[in-house]
Amino acid sequence: MINVGIAGASGYTGVELVKLISNHPETKLCAITSNSYKGRSLTDIFPSMIGFGRGFGRGFENMILEDFDIQSLSGKIDLMFLALPHKISMQYVPILMEHNIKVIDLSADFRFTDAAVYEGAYQEHTSKHLLKQSVYGLSEIYRDQIKASTLVGNPGCYPTSILLPLLPLLKEGLIQPDGIISDSKSGVSGAGRSLSLSSHFCEANESFTAYKIGNHRHTPEINEILSIHSQQKVSITFVPHLLPLTRGMLSTIYARANDNVTEDKIRKAFHAYYGKEYFVRVLDKNMYPAISHVRGTNCCDIGFHFDEKTKKIIIISAIDNLLKGAAGQAVQNMNIMFDLDDAMGLNSFQGPL
Repeated sequence: MINVGIAGASGYTGVELVKLISNHPETKLCAITSNSYKGRSLTDIFPSMIGFGRGFGRGFENMILEDFDIQSLSGKIDLMFLALPHKISMQYVPILMEHNIKVIDLSADFRFTDAAVYEGAYQEHTSKHLLKQSVYGLSEIYRDQIKASTLVGNPGCYPTSILLPLLPLLKEGLIQPDGIISDSKSGVSGAGRSLSLSSHFCEANESFTAYKIGNHRHTPEINEILSIHSQQKVSITFVPHLLPLTRGMLSTIYARANDNVTEDKIRKAFHAYYGKEYFVRVLDKNMYPAISHVRGTNCCDIGFHFDEKTKKIIIISAIDNLLKGAAGQAVQNMNIMFDLDDAMGLNSFQGPL
């Protein structure tokens, strides 16, 4: 049994982790923390959870949010999920690792190998020495490294939706590394529970808008991973959009094919990488992903169209931003770290019919 703690359990990602861990057959939820709601029951924050849950051996209403206290956590948990804001995680990770607690960090603090790239997009990094130990948690691509790691930097939601479809094509030399464009759309939950004008109902409802064009923080993360795998500098054009829905993400990616590339070669590349993967579904010809088909699942659906006249590949991917884009992939990484089946605790379907 894996004893688990969740820091930041009162956020959207944190509460998804609570649900997943509470229903996982090989875990026991031993601690949940929140600076904003310490001392309160989880069901005070999320009343829909009243009457459910087996964490702490009782229901969710008996789960009390507490302060992050390493003395209380030490010897009590084997793994800590950090669903915390950027910069806060880097303060906790060294302390947890000193107490032999494995960490899966869902902020951006440990996603980068180059501290300067992180600092250019976020702020000063105070635990640079741990970046060499951290493994990027894109489960299907970094499985072997994750298995041997004690610190995983869980990918961002947009990067997950973009990297999974692009990496096989780049690594197999099927597309040109320059001129890649991703037109991506996310539901409002991607902004978290903190209030902001752009996620206000009156602003987001019945609207559709691009935001942070040219300066979104996920762009450096995407570029770094693409560059590592293509062994040359890659700089994509990434344009995020806000959709008037609660959860879900869809990316439409445009790339130019190299010479002698065929639709069959593209499909074979996807199946070579993901044919045996539980959570990446490569769709048949003329079938394309939809947000409603992945909502409530840990799946990434990938479909593509190859225009032989223009040599353009149009790839579409869809994920649930709170699951495959955050909490679900984090639990998948936990399974890998503890040598469990990827799908354990994640193979239930909660989406629409």
